[in-house]
Amino acid sequence: MKICGLNKTTLLDYPGKVAATIFLGSCNFRCPFCHNSSLVLHASREPEIPREEVLSFLEKRRGILDGVCITGGEPTLSPELDGFLQEIRSLDYAIKLDTNGSRPDTVKELVRRGLVDKIAMDIKACPDNYGTLAGLLFPDLDSIRQSADFLMEGHVDYEFRTTVVKELHTEKDFREIGQWLKGAKAYYLQAYKDSGEVLQPGFSSYSLDELKRFRSILLETIPLVEIRGID
Repeated sequence: MKICGLNKTTLLDYPGKVAATIFLGSCNFRCPFCHNSSLVLHASREPEIPREEVLSFLEKRRGILDGVCITGGEPTLSPELDGFLQEIRSLDYAIKLDTNGSRPDTVKELVRRGLVDKIAMDIKACPDNYGTLAGLLFPDLDSIRQSADFLMEGHVDYEFRTTVVKELHTEKDFREIGQWLKGAKAYYLQAYKDSGEVLQPGFSSYSLDELKRFRSILLETIPLVEIRGID
């Protein structure tokens, strides 16, 4: 497991908690709009933060921070993840895991062992557009569906979220997602923002009114749908 980044304080990554965010390197997706391209393409070249240093920081911030968000990259690729989460749990932190849902067995095991309190799963697009948004010719949709189905069974707090890219998403995506995830607890539309760290720069965001239109479509089948990232 390679820890490539530590955001020492955030009010955004773990809603409702003052948290630290830990970034793990490597990913099995190649989403063209990814903002952490260095962690995806060149994780081996990134500086590494020693595990002991991160745990020491968390120990010192007990009582100040409420939670820890584990993100990436794709954290579930790390065979050492469960042990790391156990060490964080021993410090009495709430733990949120960000995942693309490609490794449902790992997600299920972490929940079964009580090592995560919340999971945020990225929904890239409707199923027949998934490959474009994930940057893969043949995305494993069965695994994605397994993870989504498991979360919707209510074993752990969760949310689904989609970063909405004007050039890659259409209304069809959200009509089909609404049917696929009908009855989901919470869904968030995240406005895309371009930056120099994007895997493939040059995309743009829909307007707030357009995002509200997608929200209204999802609200037909999902009770809580909100928009994030609009200034």
